[in-house]
Amino acid sequence: MRFSVLRILSRQVYRSTIKKRSTLWLIGIFNLMLLFAVVSGYQILTTQQQIVDEYSHQVRHRWEKSPDKHPHRMAHYGYVAFRQKFPLSFFDFGMDSYVGNAVFLEAHRQNTVNFSEASLSNGLLRFGEISAGLILQLLLPLVIFFWGFDLISAERENGTLRILLTQGISWPELIIGKCLGLFSVSLTIFAPVAVISLILLFCNEAISENWQALGYFAILVVAYLVYLLIVSLLAVFVSAKSNTSKSALTKLIGFWLFFTLILPKISLVAGQSLYPSPSKIEFDTAVEQELLALGDSHNPNDPHFKALKDSLLQAYGVDSTHKLPFNYGGYVMREGERLSAETYKRHQTKLVAIYQKQQNVVRLTALCNPFMAIKNLSMALSGTDYATYHDFENQAEAYRYKLAQTMNELQIKLISNPTKGSSGKQAIISQKHWAEFPDFSHHFPTFVHVFQQEKLAIFSLIIWISGLYFLVTLSSKHFKAF
Repeated sequence: MRFSVLRILSRQVYRSTIKKRSTLWLIGIFNLMLLFAVVSGYQILTTQQQIVDEYSHQVRHRWEKSPDKHPHRMAHYGYVAFRQKFPLSFFDFGMDSYVGNAVFLEAHRQNTVNFSEASLSNGLLRFGEISAGLILQLLLPLVIFFWGFDLISAERENGTLRILLTQGISWPELIIGKCLGLFSVSLTIFAPVAVISLILLFCNEAISENWQALGYFAILVVAYLVYLLIVSLLAVFVSAKSNTSKSALTKLIGFWLFFTLILPKISLVAGQSLYPSPSKIEFDTAVEQELLALGDSHNPNDPHFKALKDSLLQAYGVDSTHKLPFNYGGYVMREGERLSAETYKRHQTKLVAIYQKQQNVVRLTALCNPFMAIKNLSMALSGTDYATYHDFENQAEAYRYKLAQTMNELQIKLISNPTKGSSGKQAIISQKHWAEFPDFSHHFPTFVHVFQQEKLAIFSLIIWISGLYFLVTLSSKHFKAF
């Protein structure tokens, strides 16, 4: 394949496409839409970061300034964990607006993450949001198809295709050259938004704590370039295979509808049908029933905890819990917290496994759908996919468990055993212990974690670009010049 021929063909396609007034209008409109999408997304991100910082500070201040009291009361006083937005989330909103942003953490209970933007909106969010990721994934391919559907079929209809081929240009050179020209036109839309996004990324103060976002952005840019190259090559290939321009346009619109609208919906329904998940009520009921069967730490006559008390009395050789060398109430609370946390974690693991199977069905379609591949990869790298949200849930639950057990340990060690109730002086400890407990800090998944989650999407993009190239090479003998 001769580089000079590819350069001439691509330059010819670029110049002939870009000189059209309609093309310039489309490029201008798309750049304005993308500029609006990334700037508005960046404003939402910075506003959310300011709100989270302000309320996180207030929660911490109130926790540390809580007066001296019984530690179990502090465990029920609780804490609020806020979900941070990833610095790159302004590029692709993904699931960000539909998942919660804050969760109340308290002893014995695993509360859901609440206050999603969708739950607080007036319903307009159901019409969808315009993000740069959505425009590049969904709308730009349609424009590329309109620019490229007649690149070869029109030359066949005009009779100029035979002239090109008689000049010694091979079919692979013709298709790849025109594909590169079409790809370069698409860069007039993608390159500006990539540069603006990089500038906004550097302007974000949170980047100093999340330098991996720059690496994620570099991978994101490469992924979108490969995606646009796939779309360009597909448009030119279909144009070469079609006898008429009308036929090529019909096929390309059919591809667009199938890849972006039909196949994602089918895979979603198939995943939910193959692996049905329990409702919120069913999940909570199952956890509650198992906890009741295990025992109630607040009920002194509960069989499990009565057996625990008897074993302790026998082990320490005493006849009353008041004679134990530690606070018996704290010991029971610690055991109850362990049982409830393990039960919830077991049920939650099963539920997440079902969600994972549903998502795997959708991910598998990425092998035959480059739109799903770039969509999944874009959300993962922007920190707006379900895996990132679930990672926050795990971090919040780990923090809640540590908080509850730390308060139980303080009760066991610092409160005398004969104390009755939690309001007496002997049942109260200093507030300095609250300040010693560390603040909640939300960390984002590492690159290895993201890669493991979306390796199928990366593999799909590689398969598509290499598969289309080999298809062009192998099919060159079957193309017709007239």
